[in-house]
Amino acid sequence: MKKTHWITVVLLLGLLLACSSNSEDDTTSEIPKAVDKTANLLGTGDSANDLLSNDNFTKLKIEIAYVDGFRPTQEAMDGFMAFLRERTFKDAIEVVFTELESPGEEDLTLDEIADLESENRTVYNDGDTLAVYIYFGDAPAEGDDLEEGLVTLGAVYRNTSMIIHEVTVRRLADQSIFIFDADVENATLNHEFGHLFGLVNLGTEPVNDHEDIQRDENGEPVLDEEGMTMGNSHCDVEGCLMRAELQFGGPSNKGKSKYAKSETGLKPGCILSGKSMLKLLESQAAKGPMVDPPNLDSECLLDLASNGGR
Repeated sequence: MKKTHWITVVLLLGLLLACSSNSEDDTTSEIPKAVDKTANLLGTGDSANDLLSNDNFTKLKIEIAYVDGFRPTQEAMDGFMAFLRERTFKDAIEVVFTELESPGEEDLTLDEIADLESENRTVYNDGDTLAVYIYFGDAPAEGDDLEEGLVTLGAVYRNTSMIIHEVTVRRLADQSIFIFDADVENATLNHEFGHLFGLVNLGTEPVNDHEDIQRDENGEPVLDEEGMTMGNSHCDVEGCLMRAELQFGGPSNKGKSKYAKSETGLKPGCILSGKSMLKLLESQAAKGPMVDPPNLDSECLLDLASNGGR
C-alpha cells in the first residue's frame, strides 16, 4: 500500500509541474512581439536599394490606408503595380487596404500627416518583407490654392512613407474633360515612388548629372553661401516623370503649394504640384484615348539600374 501511495504522489506532482509549465508557456506566447519601427522612420531615399533589389528584402508589402470614400481607383493601382514590377526585382508584391475614419481636418500639415501614420500604420519591415505606407487623405495640404492650380497632389516624407491628397487629385481631375481621377492618381503614385527609389540624387547617386536646380520666385538660380547652385531632387530632362516642373508648377516656384514648417524637423522629399501635372496629362491625352503617365527618361533609368533596379 505504501508503495502504491508514493507512486500516486509522484504522478500527481508530475502532473502539477507539467500544468504549471504549460501555463507559463501559454502566458508567454500571448505577449505580443514588439514591433521595431526604426527601419521605417528613415529619410526619403534611404531604402532605395532595398526597394529596387532583392539583396536584403525579397518581398514588398504596401499598405494603402484611405479615408472612407477616398479609396484609389483600381485602374490607378493596376498601373502603379505595373510600374513597380517594371522597375524593381520584387516578384512578390502584396497590397493591403485599410479603411480609416476622416481626421476631420480642413487641411493637413506634414506633422499631422506623420501623426496619422503613427496612429494607423499596421505594416512594418518584417524578415525578408519590406513595408511601405501610403495614405490617401480627404484633406488638402496647408497652403493650397486650387484656383491658381498651386495644389499639392502628394509628397514623400520618409523612406517608406507617402501621402496622396486624394481630395485634391479629384478636384484637379474635375477641371479637365480629358483627364480622369485614375490618370492623376497613377502619375502621382509613380512620381512619388520614384523619390522612394532615390531619384533624383535623393539616395540613388546619378550616373550622369541631370538634376535640376532650385530657382527663386523670378526663375533665377538660388545660390548657396559659396555662390554655387543647389539641386532640387528633380530631373532636368523634358518629359521625364521626375521633371522639376512637376514639383513647382512651372519654371518659377513663386507661390508654390507647401506644407507649413515642421515642428519636428520632418522634411518632404518632394511636394508634387498639380498645375503642371494637369498640363502634362492633357498633352498626353491629346495623343490618343488612353492617358499614360509620363515615363522615366534614360538618365533616371540608368540611375535605377546602377542601384539595383531593372
